[in-house]
Amino acid sequence: MSLIPGSRRGALWRFALGGVIVVLFTATTTAVAGLLQFKQAAQEIGLSPPIKHAQVTIANPGDPQTLLLIGSDHRAGEPFRDANTDTMLLVRIDPNSSTINLLSLPRDLRVDVPGFGVNKLNAAYSLGGPNLLLKTIKANVFSQLHVNHIIDVNFRGFSDLIDAIGCVYADVDRRYYNNTAADNYSSIDIQPGYQPLCGDNQSISGALALVRFRHLDTDIVRNSRQQDFLRWAKDGYSESTLISQHDKLLRIFGQNTQTDADLHTADGVENLFNLIAFSAGHVVKSIPFPAVLLPCPPPPPGASSAVQQTPCYVTADPGAEQSAYTDFTAPIRAAPPAPPNGSAKRAGADGAAAAGSAGPTAGVIGDLADGKAQAAALGNLGMPIYVPGKIVTGSHYCTPEDPACPVEEGQTPAQIGVSSGYPRGYTLHDQSGRPHVAYRLTLVINPMLGQYYGIQGVSWQNPPILNKPTATRVVGGKTLLLYANGGKLSVVAWRTPQGVYWVSNTLADTVGNPQMVAIAASFKPAP
Repeated sequence: MSLIPGSRRGALWRFALGGVIVVLFTATTTAVAGLLQFKQAAQEIGLSPPIKHAQVTIANPGDPQTLLLIGSDHRAGEPFRDANTDTMLLVRIDPNSSTINLLSLPRDLRVDVPGFGVNKLNAAYSLGGPNLLLKTIKANVFSQLHVNHIIDVNFRGFSDLIDAIGCVYADVDRRYYNNTAADNYSSIDIQPGYQPLCGDNQSISGALALVRFRHLDTDIVRNSRQQDFLRWAKDGYSESTLISQHDKLLRIFGQNTQTDADLHTADGVENLFNLIAFSAGHVVKSIPFPAVLLPCPPPPPGASSAVQQTPCYVTADPGAEQSAYTDFTAPIRAAPPAPPNGSAKRAGADGAAAAGSAGPTAGVIGDLADGKAQAAALGNLGMPIYVPGKIVTGSHYCTPEDPACPVEEGQTPAQIGVSSGYPRGYTLHDQSGRPHVAYRLTLVINPMLGQYYGIQGVSWQNPPILNKPTATRVVGGKTLLLYANGGKLSVVAWRTPQGVYWVSNTLADTVGNPQMVAIAASFKPAP
């Protein structure tokens, strides 16, 4: 089996998490409503055979549980040596915590696979399936890890689940474009901005294309995009849709998923679903893996420069790994809401600081002129256009000619003759099909690290991404809605009668909380 990064064989779907969590919450919702029997759920999951000899620890009812979620192209009954995975995610669900914790394991992590020697972590799956993968994680990364359930979902299951729930509204950070005819990477064609993505596994503009994208990305950026997609999926689905689709969702889940044997029993399903039901309102919190990206050796003489034949590894300091694991397993208590005082209000949060003021803020710089130039390029959209008076120091707006904002390696959108999306004005349809005016401005901090952040405006007053603010804060006369992820602000929004406007952080939330607040507080009209 080829392990060459970026090969078409290896460029398989890498992310089933959104579908997995959605269907688990779906099953719970319908069970609580009395529309689903746990016996039926176990039967549906049992459509695929269980993972043999899964090394899991059965949790007592009500205890915290740790899930190992795997996104793969494996089909039940076929050998694992013909399968690939690029997604290995730990999920911690604790009834004593206010958060559901996620920790992605880098696919390129350098490990010693028991019985096989040094390789990348995802190779353990191809060499011995989920059991060898878990054994490798415990031997090399988290020795204290006890997994309660293994859930392995294939790419068809992801696509079908996303379509069954009516697609997912994604906050796309930049332009994604690639033509597989020009290189060995999968085709993709997705514009920047907030938009619905469906799961069609044949579409180059769908959810699968976005979450499987690996060209030009590091492991850290890919993992961050996957976790963002989970949050969009969890926060965006309609409970009524899930209840009406529960039979279909469970059938899809069962046909495309392999789990440990305990989830093939009514008791096992009930135990997990009850825990998820109790945690349904909890915030999804990402715990970053302390990855260190090692330099990639050049291809050997005579090899194509488009193919990296020598492994590009990721490593980590053992002490930092232990710290990440401690954060992953530690319960987070919600801070009690502060009483409204007319100027600020804290909602039950995951520890995010509602920092910021109308005064000077380090790390931002004034740049109203370039924002107005972007607005001028958009023309008359039919809604007021607001741009920030401040941006992150060292960042700048993407334009069609900017080599820092490419859509294909070494080329700008203008060179390859496609719409750049820098800036982008478009029509956004809500769940009922009603059209709304929208625009997106993209800014770049460091393209090598995938650090793009955005300014979004839309005439739709209640897009799903703004459903559950962590806190609100009044700064400079603006009531800002704050949305936190693991203590970091991922979105800061502001609402007017004509529309809503927000700042989207980078995929890895590298813009600091004070800077996010300062940028949103500096929104000004662009005539």
